[in-house]
Amino acid sequence: MGDHFEKGQHALLNEGEENEMEIFGYRTQGCRKTLCLAGSIFSFGILPLVFYWRPAWHVWANCVPCSLQEADVVLLRTTDEFQTYSWKKVMWIYLSSLNSEFGVTPDHPLITDEEFIINRAIRKPDLKVRCMKVQKIRYVWNNLEGQFQKIGCLEDWLSSTKIHLKFGSGLTREEQAIRRLICGPNTIDVKITPIWKLLIKEVLNPFYIFQLFSVCLWFSEDYKEYAFAIIIMSIMSIALTVYDLREQSVKLHRLVESHNSITVSVCGRKAGVQELESRFLVPGDLLVLTGNKVQMPCDAILIDGSCVVDEGMLTGESIPVTKTPLPKTESSEPWKTQSEADYKRHVLFCGTEIIQARGACSGTVRAVVLQTGFNTAKGDLVRSILYPKPMNFKLYRDAIRFLLCLVGTATIGMIYTLCVYVLSGESPEEVVKKALDVITIAVPPALPAALTTGIIYAQRRLKKRGIFCISPQRINVCGQLNLVCFDKTGTLTRDGLDLWGVVPCDRSGFQEIHSFASGRSLPWGPLCAAMATCHSLILLDGTIQGDPLDLKMFEATTWEMALSGDDFHIKGVPAHAVVVKPCKTASQVPVEGIAILHQFPFSSALQRMTVIAQEMGGDRLAFMKGAPERVASFCQPETVPTSFVSELQSYTTQGFRVIALAYKKLEMDHHSTALTRDKVESDLIFLGLLILENRLKDETKPVLEELISARIRTVMVTGDNLQTAITVARKSGMVSESQKVILIEANETTGSPSASMTWKLVEEKKHIAYSNQNNYINIREEVSDNGREGSYHFALSGKSFQVISQHFSSLLPKILINGTIFARMSPGQKSSLVEEFQKLDYFVGMCGDGANDCGALKMAHVGISLSEQEASVASPFTSKTPNIECVPHLIKEGRAALVTSFCMFKYMALYSMIQYVGVLLLYWETNSLSNYQFLFQDLAITTLIGITMSAHCKMKASQS
Repeated sequence: MGDHFEKGQHALLNEGEENEMEIFGYRTQGCRKTLCLAGSIFSFGILPLVFYWRPAWHVWANCVPCSLQEADVVLLRTTDEFQTYSWKKVMWIYLSSLNSEFGVTPDHPLITDEEFIINRAIRKPDLKVRCMKVQKIRYVWNNLEGQFQKIGCLEDWLSSTKIHLKFGSGLTREEQAIRRLICGPNTIDVKITPIWKLLIKEVLNPFYIFQLFSVCLWFSEDYKEYAFAIIIMSIMSIALTVYDLREQSVKLHRLVESHNSITVSVCGRKAGVQELESRFLVPGDLLVLTGNKVQMPCDAILIDGSCVVDEGMLTGESIPVTKTPLPKTESSEPWKTQSEADYKRHVLFCGTEIIQARGACSGTVRAVVLQTGFNTAKGDLVRSILYPKPMNFKLYRDAIRFLLCLVGTATIGMIYTLCVYVLSGESPEEVVKKALDVITIAVPPALPAALTTGIIYAQRRLKKRGIFCISPQRINVCGQLNLVCFDKTGTLTRDGLDLWGVVPCDRSGFQEIHSFASGRSLPWGPLCAAMATCHSLILLDGTIQGDPLDLKMFEATTWEMALSGDDFHIKGVPAHAVVVKPCKTASQVPVEGIAILHQFPFSSALQRMTVIAQEMGGDRLAFMKGAPERVASFCQPETVPTSFVSELQSYTTQGFRVIALAYKKLEMDHHSTALTRDKVESDLIFLGLLILENRLKDETKPVLEELISARIRTVMVTGDNLQTAITVARKSGMVSESQKVILIEANETTGSPSASMTWKLVEEKKHIAYSNQNNYINIREEVSDNGREGSYHFALSGKSFQVISQHFSSLLPKILINGTIFARMSPGQKSSLVEEFQKLDYFVGMCGDGANDCGALKMAHVGISLSEQEASVASPFTSKTPNIECVPHLIKEGRAALVTSFCMFKYMALYSMIQYVGVLLLYWETNSLSNYQFLFQDLAITTLIGITMSAHCKMKASQS
């Protein structure tokens, strides 16, 4: 096979990405194609069937290797352990269709400018583009660089200056037309697969082909009764499978159909603002965002104004995120790397909801389309459902080996039968029938039906418990699970945080805790003002929306929120600013209200947020809220109580989430927007600690204890904050009291390929530096727990996981062996983590409830959705009860079904071999069993054993 590739050009598609593939060029040859057609006719359709099962053989038989530039067919091979083959035709896109409307000629300025991939793909002078479509993504041939490249997104090398300059005033109609033709429509189109297609795909399964062969042979021998029984069982099995696949296809179609019918406002360079259907959008288009509650139909870079976005679809946390415009800088660096802050702060992702769009000086909110169609964040999520990576189930591998052994045994029997019957002078027709009959005896065609029996009973029992299954074959795999990943919010815990209390402090130290459960309101003071103003909440349609933590904190003050009107004239306070006021029943509050002038948004890297506020008729103040250690570092040392560290540790060890608050007075002569963050965040006065708890669902702790006692590893994979995740892991029993948590932080050095890694015990704050020159972590030195294995757990964020995967790949398996808490994980990182666990020979289950879990649910050996929304489309199992009680039930039923499958294999092997040996002994005398003797063995005994096995399965389920 290797020699076959040497003559053709070989390259990599999506180099360095998860879906990396090797690509080989081939050219169709007429004489080869004719020979294959003749072979298909003379083999009665067997050759096309072989080509269907082996795509690479189809290409090798019909085509000759050539360079990718000349190829009309490309052969693709995945670079993972499976090395799966597929082939695609190379198509042409003709730009001549635009001549009549726009007069596009080879010397047109838009065609000659080769700065963008789109222009480099246009072949001149005939104005056509070579392209192919792989897994819903379109690739074009780059004539300049001689390779296939992804189309449908802005180039990564563009600087922010270039984006503002080139796309800041929109595209011309000619540019839009060319890009629309080459990039294709901006749709995430998942068609409902027709039943006939699903039926053909299922029927072409090798085992059903073998059953067809067996049935034809039995009819020729007048053995109709058992043949009809096999036909009925096969039809039922195929019908159930097709029904499940069709249901899944309809669900996925409904999930994305609304995305393709959104109307947007697009600003053209000459045409001005016009309404357009979102499917006509192209990369580089200038969107004008107006109004609230807008669904994003593509990925876009915000260049003017600001937006508050709900990214729950991506992160699973329904926390509004503030997006800031891409700054205009003179740097020629790519826009993604030029800023110290995360570039995602400027990106509006497809599928997310814009809660509020606020214009800047120009009064409009504008964004440049970054990616369209399946290239977008939502498109990538749907593709992960449509094209999951194949899984290597040992059970199925062993089943194939078992069947191959039976085929080998059958071959020996065939040779023996041919020899005996030819020597005895039987007719050729009788010899062939008897020889082929040996195959159907040694390899039992009823095996799939027999194996399905135990699974059907297990599926029925799961349904009674409210667990629905769309892939019954996965029930067997449930019995092999030895690691289960859990999402946190909505899965292990209830949604959001609950405010437990606040610990004020003054010069003398911490005061007595103020509990909100008592119903007493917090006395007026800077601490109360900080809780009322230091947040990112917004007022939308009369309701307050925002981060659940901020919402709980604000509600605890019992203050009210409003927007300042046009008649609101206080120096330095803009119109329509957010104003917080004490409720009418509140007494002894000397201020009428506080206006929030400016916000320095929360950043997980900075671990804090700050606001500038103006008391009505009073002082201008700055309030800070964030991680206690970070906030304390910005405060005047004398204002931080001496018992700060011990007080903080006492709450964190109890499993509480702790937030610190601080403030200072500002000079009135500065305009709020002119103040830099560094100047505001200095010499603050420490105010106290806010104590919150993330309440577990009642069922979480007992279920996790049951799994841990059964030696099944439990891992938390969440998009939430790392400290919250550690707290929940301790409270739930995922990390026991005697075990330590080691926090791993990895950072990539800007502008350099090197990276660094540090780790520290969460209880102590002692850092140990690590560089990529050394591959050794001395755990025992840091964790004194008698050296007992499993006495420590690693915790890390998605960013650190990404850096470790790229720069410390040799360390990753060692970290994963004891990695328990993975926080701030993106949907792609969740899928990667599940895959990495699978590489370590774990059988991985994933339990989640959000759209951000879809990729991981599909990637895992067993995906369990606690929601009937997006997650249920990707997941083989859906639980109607929204807690993790379903996990042990599923494992028990899986183990019972697995034991039944093993017993059924043993029985079928023994039954086949007994019948096989018996028949061969009778063949020696050129005799055989009668049809009714065969029927009694085949049908009666199999049914009896099937009933026994299902009872055995039920007994095992109750014992597990």
